[in-house]
Amino acid sequence: MPEPCGDLAGDLVVGIGFRPGTDARQVIDAVRQVADRPRIRCLATIDRRAAETGFRAAVDRFGVPLWSFTPAELSAVDVPHPDARTLAATGTAGVAEAAAVLAARHYWTDARILVPKSVFGGVTVAVVAQWEPPTGVGRIGTR
Repeated sequence: MPEPCGDLAGDLVVGIGFRPGTDARQVIDAVRQVADRPRIRCLATIDRRAAETGFRAAVDRFGVPLWSFTPAELSAVDVPHPDARTLAATGTAGVAEAAAVLAARHYWTDARILVPKSVFGGVTVAVVAQWEPPTGVGRIGTR
């Protein structure tokens, strides 16, 4: 995957996919593999997992907002790594990447996937960050 020609800096949105019954420690450990707590703006997942005890405990531990999305909302996002098993289990081909992208849209107009979906201990995580063009480079159609 080519490197973006810009800076992905500042706060991070972490999307998370996991199986029912996943405990807080597993979620926390997976998130810590990809993001530092001071930079985490929120955690995001599919609506049917948002009330899971382990996930809620992890959200509380990080002290950040929780965003959840329906399978239909997640399916509307073109994810770079769709998965047929995830589609069969949840009704959407991607949870972590899509949830992170959708949550990021609540904060920024332009964001990019910084860490594509990665699996740690059975928990899938993806990170999205605000994208800023390199210094001195304008957007197309701007001066």
